[in-house]
Amino acid sequence: MAASTPRRLLVATSNPGKVREIALLLVGLPLEVIGLADVPDMPELPEPYDTFAANAESKARSAAAHAGCLALADDSGLEVPALGGRPGVYSSRYAATDPERIARLLAEMQGRRGDDRRARFVCALALADGARTLGQWEGACEGVIAEAPRGTNGFGFDPVFLHGGRTFAQMTATEKGEVSHRGRALRAFREDLPGLLDELA
Repeated sequence: MAASTPRRLLVATSNPGKVREIALLLVGLPLEVIGLADVPDMPELPEPYDTFAANAESKARSAAAHAGCLALADDSGLEVPALGGRPGVYSSRYAATDPERIARLLAEMQGRRGDDRRARFVCALALADGARTLGQWEGACEGVIAEAPRGTNGFGFDPVFLHGGRTFAQMTATEKGEVSHRGRALRAFREDLPGLLDELA
């Protein structure tokens, strides 16, 4: 494939916030980044496993096979040690909407102080071409759970995840990308991607 011809990369998520975030972090690469909304009749991509890495790989393979192009899937979530690691791989299913997920988390954190408010965001990425897994990457970001939501940017648990004195929702997309779990995983992915594209050409 000519270097000037962008290769289509399906970001296997229906979350438009994730698609925008990933597209921003991949600017400059010969890729046309699309989301699941751009692929007709895409079946549901289940997350049946108990690890982020296994779920990401499963979603990437299924999406790539259906769409006929490269697919990048992430499985990410919030882990709170004081809650036994919850919500973990069930972060997106913790409640029906982002505000409800945040409300449930804050209710469960009620009365917890100090180290009991520690948390970490984890992201696992997998890239697939058809049924082949081309690579996997991971990133993490340590922080604490705020007492109440702050900021209006981002999505998911961003308004209550404090890192460096600010929540993710108080950061710009660029600032968040420099420190976030997904940003770290994507930078590792981006570093490896040119070589992977050369192998596929």
